[in-house]
Amino acid sequence: MANENGQTIISADVQITGTIKSNGPIRIDGKLEGDLICAADAVIGRNAVIKGGLQVNSVVVEGMIQGNISAKDKIDMKSTAKVHGDIAAKRLAVEDGVTFIGRSEVNPTGAVAGAPAQAPAASQEPPAADNKGGGMFGRR
Repeated sequence: MANENGQTIISADVQITGTIKSNGPIRIDGKLEGDLICAADAVIGRNAVIKGGLQVNSVVVEGMIQGNISAKDKIDMKSTAKVHGDIAAKRLAVEDGVTFIGRSEVNPTGAVAGAPAQAPAASQEPPAADNKGGGMFGRR
């Protein structure tokens, strides 16, 4: 089903097992056991439950995702979102109340992770010893 904006809608009473591929925008309010591959933007509604990965342009997450999310542009996690998996995007927005268990990679330049970056000039001085108990964050 598509709305007047050409967005495909998977309603709350629909359960899909398998991969969904879409070139246009999509909204999922139902259940998906499988991956979502969307060349456009996606909305994962408040009642949605997805057990699988997402490859999207941008995504707004209001429901539950158990899987990794890869967005070319932005991941926007609303307060009702529950994400259990790793995420990667150029931009990230997270509202208060989100449950997120996983690793994140946010890179506004879009450079590939692990690509050599310009290293800062090496210091000729050895690091100063700190015996004041500053822990992993250094001196206080």
